Amino acid sequence: MVKRALIMGAAGRDFHNFNSYFRDNPDYEVVAFTAAQITDLDEAAEIEKRIYPPALAGDRYPEGIRIYPESMLEALIGELDVDEVVFSYSDVSHGYVMDEASRVLSSGANFVLLGTKATMLKSEKPVISVCATRTGSGKSPTSRWLLDKIKERGHRVVVIRHPMPYGVLERQRVQRFETLEDLDLHDCTIEEREDYEPHIERGAIVFAGVDYGDILREAEKEADVIVWDGGNNDFPFYHPDLHIVLVDPHRAGDELSYYPGETNLRMADIAVVSKVNTAEPRDIEAVEANIYEVNPEAEIVRANIVITAEDEEAIRGKRVLVVEDGPTVTHGGMSYGAATIKANELGATIVDPRPYAVGSIKAIFGQYPHLERVLPAVGYSDRQMGELSAVINATPCDLVLLGTPTDIRRYLEVDKPVVRVRYEFEEVVPGQIEEAIFRRLDL
Repeated sequence: MVKRALIMGAAGRDFHNFNSYFRDNPDYEVVAFTAAQITDLDEAAEIEKRIYPPALAGDRYPEGIRIYPESMLEALIGELDVDEVVFSYSDVSHGYVMDEASRVLSSGANFVLLGTKATMLKSEKPVISVCATRTGSGKSPTSRWLLDKIKERGHRVVVIRHPMPYGVLERQRVQRFETLEDLDLHDCTIEEREDYEPHIERGAIVFAGVDYGDILREAEKEADVIVWDGGNNDFPFYHPDLHIVLVDPHRAGDELSYYPGETNLRMADIAVVSKVNTAEPRDIEAVEANIYEVNPEAEIVRANIVITAEDEEAIRGKRVLVVEDGPTVTHGGMSYGAATIKANELGATIVDPRPYAVGSIKAIFGQYPHLERVLPAVGYSDRQMGELSAVINATPCDLVLLGTPTDIRRYLEVDKPVVRVRYEFEEVVPGQIEEAIFRRLDL
């Protein structure tokens, strides 16, 4: 009998699981998607109007597949006679996963997690994956550093980025970014710009989108080596020839208690303990012990994330509004980021933005109460980007200290001076990580 499946997602892994496992699988009929982690109230209101379109869903789904809010999960299991619910999003605690499983099981359906064998695609080119145990561990600066090292060896390298398809899905099947203008052409959100822009500024080509089979075929035309720059703490969509996993000692213990970050850690060839220059020694030792406990074969190395500012004297002693990378300080659970660290280092006074929050930004502060003196750079829609501008402009301060990897001055109306904070990967022992990588790969 054909099983009726519902895929629980958040616009990314869910679509890939469908494309790679379910789309052409005659044993299943996918009857719905649900969407979680909605951070824009307009999106929540509109989500029921969305479908995974026929052009992407394939011949077996001529009308596409409806997408519903996750709040409707129990009702959908009954109304659509669902046999299996497939959990397909990332960076949630183990307890959260089992809470969702309990919702499903108590409603009568099976709760399913798809593994690497069912979802990883094989490339004809070497693939190096850069993943993590939590959002905001330092994947992107590590990927940028790795790109430079591969190019120094004379190879063409392309980045394929974990998906963030929040727009018109048919138009996002395969996205190629080579210039900053390409970001505007594809109407990229702040979250997409945070991850694509730093690569583009270094001369790299970035692919992303919805159909990662088609994306891989296009990327292989331009690459000798592919770097998978992972999102959140998800495991790769492609079978890696080398799997590098970042572990964050600022959140010691999370590497064993978040899904699917622990999966990444157990798969790691090289485990990089990140941010050791700003972490406590006891936390560094704790995460290294945890790595060894679950993956004694992994090569454990340490790395710094070096934080710099465009104009340190402009920051010193001033009243600053700190704007940090959105995913890191929201579902990543951090109460601070690189800009906060730099502000404290330079004796700046950090202004609380919460009294000036409006609309969906105010709702985000309610959803994430650990955020106090940090404004997350969220912008999943034009309306939300406008609200972010309004909060920045209403907050009384001398300047905005921008810790997000994208320069918001390009697309937001900000009436205050902005000083950017950047962060880059650095080996603690020069050459150690580079040697470990290329010892394992014939490049």
